[in-house]
Amino acid sequence: MTYIVTGGAGFIGSNIIKALNQQGIDKIVAVDDLQDGNKIANLSYCNIMHYMDKNDFLSAVQNHQLPFKNIKAVIHQGACSDTMEHNGVYMMSNNYQYTLDLFDWCQDKKIPFLYASSAAVYGKGTTFIEDREYELPLNVYGYSKFLFDQVLRRRMKKGLRSQAVGLRYFNVYGINEQHKGRMASVAFHHFNQYQERGFVQLFGGFDGYDAGMQTRDFISVEDVVKVNLYFLQHPEISGIFNVGTGKGQSFNDLAVATINTCRIAENKPALSLQELIKQEILRYIDFPESLKGKYQSFTQADLSKLRKIGYHDDFLTVEQGVERYIKQLLVKNGQESLSNKS
Repeated sequence: MTYIVTGGAGFIGSNIIKALNQQGIDKIVAVDDLQDGNKIANLSYCNIMHYMDKNDFLSAVQNHQLPFKNIKAVIHQGACSDTMEHNGVYMMSNNYQYTLDLFDWCQDKKIPFLYASSAAVYGKGTTFIEDREYELPLNVYGYSKFLFDQVLRRRMKKGLRSQAVGLRYFNVYGINEQHKGRMASVAFHHFNQYQERGFVQLFGGFDGYDAGMQTRDFISVEDVVKVNLYFLQHPEISGIFNVGTGKGQSFNDLAVATINTCRIAENKPALSLQELIKQEILRYIDFPESLKGKYQSFTQADLSKLRKIGYHDDFLTVEQGVERYIKQLLVKNGQESLSNKS
């Protein structure tokens, strides 16, 4: 049986492929756009059967001429994830129409279909339940995800021919995101700031939150992969599900975990938040005018629906997940002492 992973050279896609490999699965077709050839580094650790360019793949899907048989599932992670991209024509074609064409093909062929949605559909809301009442995206990226979620809901009411699952990712961090530039996680940017400058920066107080206390549901890519694999193992389940930890934590928490993991690798003691601020290892900058009115100051996934269908695994906290991630980055950079490697 063959698995197709779109966005296969990307952040989450490459981690899913690696996890499938660890289960002994290598009949995998990775689909991506490699105009940024640096992304190939993410695939170099993986075993795949074939690579297809995104445009060639989409054309084959639209014409029902894909040259693969016995497809087990399509795991659709390919999308433009830049929340600051304002070209609506591009975003709707790349995120919405691409997903719709692939979904229609999978339904026609009775192939399970998992796709990446986003917590961006909730906009500035403070209730994060998978229900239309709480969805009001702030930008065209969020809208592109929101619109296809509505398509799935309508199709589910009519009856699906095969599994279709939308996973609303919250703030994902982890290995293989280095190509994402400004859209890489805060943990990744803090790691690089600390390595280059010896300090990290966070936004100051805004929107009723003290400096660094804006709160997000930060989730490790390790947990995101586990949720994807769960649905692959349960093709009888369809729907839209939040994928977060269910617990919002502050940017201060994330910064402290990042800095202290680096400090311990340097044989320096871990420091409290107050000490990091006092020593100016953690600094605050004014909240950008360009983000006012467009920024989620609080996110926290409601996991009731995910738990109800039987997913009961624990999620890594920021302290656990960021430590694991930063250690991976240190090893990758050859900076961590052998005694700390894991």
